[in-house]
Amino acid sequence: MNWPGPGGERYSAHAQAREANLHGGFLEFMGTERYPPDGAELELTNLVSGHQAKARVSAIRRSSQDALLGVAVELLPPKEEFWGLTFQLRRSTGELLKLEHGIKSGEIDPYLLREFRDAVDHIRKTAWAVQEWKERQVLKRDTATVIPLLVTERIRRGTQLYETLSDDLQTQTIRPGAAEIEDLLHAIERLREEIKRLH
Repeated sequence: MNWPGPGGERYSAHAQAREANLHGGFLEFMGTERYPPDGAELELTNLVSGHQAKARVSAIRRSSQDALLGVAVELLPPKEEFWGLTFQLRRSTGELLKLEHGIKSGEIDPYLLREFRDAVDHIRKTAWAVQEWKERQVLKRDTATVIPLLVTERIRRGTQLYETLSDDLQTQTIRPGAAEIEDLLHAIERLREEIKRLH
């Protein structure tokens, strides 16, 4: 971000969005003691997407020890796409959780409810990993450590699907065709061989 100083000079600083919505967000400063005053107009640049926006400082937050925590900004005008993928992931995940809550309160078949809940949980965890990767990229931190998180989530989800499918077959909830069963057997055998190689 950058903003004009009292003498016409321009100051700049790096900050990270800790909260964000359509109308603005809360920015936490990184490695600087200089920050814009309340009411100052800013030029913001999203380092990941390259999007730019104008904003105004609407509040300055301090700790109980009077240390600067960051500034709340208002986008001029509201600009949803400025915050990029991180904001979209948070919003979409929040909407899915609201939808899940609404479904729970209705008369929905328990089988469908469980399937929906599992899908939302998977999306939420994957979205968190993507968000973590983006934030580490901006902060120039090692992003390679995020990949194992995705692999772990994929293994967890795969195990969950196999257990659910096993229950469905035992209770005859589903009756897949011969071709589908054959494809499933081949996939399980390939996976079994790959797991054996790890040991």
